[in-house]
Amino acid sequence: MKQTEKKPVIEFKDFQFQYFSQAEPTLQNINLTIYEGEKVLLAGPSGSGKSTLGHCLNGLIPFSYKGEIKGSLKIMGQESRDMDIFELSKKVGTVLQDSDGQFIGLTVGEDVAFALENDCVAQDAMRETVQKVTDIVDMGKLLESSPFELSGGQKQRVSFAGVMVDDVDILLFDEPLANLDPATGKTAIDLIDRVWRKEKKTVVIIEHRLEDVLYRDVDRVIVVSEGGIVADMTPDELMAADILPKLGIREPLYVTALKYAGVKVTPQMKAGRMDTLDIAQVREALLSWNKEQPEKRESLTGPELLKAEDISFQYTKKRRILRDVSFLIREGEMVSIVGTNGAGKSTLAKLICGFVKEDKGKLYYSGHDMSDWTIKERSGKIGFVMQNPNQMICKPMIYDEVALGLRIRGVPEEEIEAKVDKALKICGLAPFKKWPVSALSFGQKKRVTIASVLVMEPKILILDEPTAGQDYHHYTEIMEFLKSLNSQGVTIIMITHDMHLMLEYTPHAIVISGGEKIGDAGAVDILTDEGIAERANLKVTSLYELAVRTGMEEPSSFVQNFINYERGTRRE
Repeated sequence: MKQTEKKPVIEFKDFQFQYFSQAEPTLQNINLTIYEGEKVLLAGPSGSGKSTLGHCLNGLIPFSYKGEIKGSLKIMGQESRDMDIFELSKKVGTVLQDSDGQFIGLTVGEDVAFALENDCVAQDAMRETVQKVTDIVDMGKLLESSPFELSGGQKQRVSFAGVMVDDVDILLFDEPLANLDPATGKTAIDLIDRVWRKEKKTVVIIEHRLEDVLYRDVDRVIVVSEGGIVADMTPDELMAADILPKLGIREPLYVTALKYAGVKVTPQMKAGRMDTLDIAQVREALLSWNKEQPEKRESLTGPELLKAEDISFQYTKKRRILRDVSFLIREGEMVSIVGTNGAGKSTLAKLICGFVKEDKGKLYYSGHDMSDWTIKERSGKIGFVMQNPNQMICKPMIYDEVALGLRIRGVPEEEIEAKVDKALKICGLAPFKKWPVSALSFGQKKRVTIASVLVMEPKILILDEPTAGQDYHHYTEIMEFLKSLNSQGVTIIMITHDMHLMLEYTPHAIVISGGEKIGDAGAVDILTDEGIAERANLKVTSLYELAVRTGMEEPSSFVQNFINYERGTRRE
């Protein structure tokens, strides 16, 4: 069936939306039709308006976020402004980016069953449906757990299950990969794809991690920038259009590699997905480029700064989190700590900061045993930025939040302003200096928490998912700042699911799985080791897959050459 013969389910016509608090429209001149059974990816930098588009679809605009609407938006043929929020919720099911804002029940089972309870579904049928959908997302054994005890990735899966129980026409996913480890993210995209194919639903995915979403088929990619639609293309057409880098959106790594090798990407190459890429057209260029690259590997030097010896920790007798973990981090390093959701990475950070106490083992700072150090003593040396910004922010205004630590330490106000201004500028928040925190998006709140720790100038900076929810522009801005901070002697430790971050910025990677250390080596070595990747829910980089498909004898050398070349390009 041709697209034009399909039934339109979402129709924007000359649509405009302006928040009452804003001087200019957030969305303007939106003309977009999404057809029944399509899977569409909405992409764009932070602040582009892509999330506002999603809010228009699910009714958060105008029912929660007030503003002026012009033009037309029809959902399933009905004007959305004539529908109430309940009617819309029966047509559009949404998985939010911030899972905590979506929970209703006290347990996983209660939360997933919420929509069924509203529909007065019989108890037996309800239990059967809840068990079925939670098994699909690997949460079936945690029905009695509190949603707030779960890891970020587990929370995301519970939200997914809560939407799947209701038979809606349109499934809307707002940054579904934000809190997921790479392999779980891959599973989520598989799951979305399976539901799309089997149930013939219309699927809209709002996500800036294009490569991860394009792991499976997508009909169209809608690119949004500055409140308008700047591209509406197939993935193959988009990769050939050279639109993404100019907008500050990261293109897939393998596409960047093709360009470094001098390949002119065309729609006929089918570069929209790695699986469809015509290798025959690009093989010679890739082999030639790889052969020309000089070999270069970074060696780890510098005095010992942070050392762990046989660290073990458990919250309860039945819940062991870490077991005999040892590692050494040298002064001036940038290190990634990676692994599955719930593997113990965040707990390890809490142990380093002194928020919890190890049951066994020792932690050393510059050779000094930290066993008797208080949290305050450790905070003078170690800064920590949590994964969820809502758990850190305690002041209503952005400036006051970033200045808080300095004020507690009695720093003069004139010094505080200069330091806060610098941190806000680095984190892309300078225009919002006098704003309330409540007016910010999840990603912007994340940058506030990073700024509030950066102003303290710690010797070791630990960041839990520093780039989650960030577009490529702000990702690069934050990472380049962290890199400059690192060059000044600050040691950076990042708990991350972002394999590109791990490759490009952290030569050293520590891998945690099931509470144990299973890898401690160079990032390239880790991400080209299929055994470690499988055990730790990582995903071998698409650069590695490209090298294997091209027939290179040493795929890991190709990955290292790409990273060296990219670092050199960025320095230029």
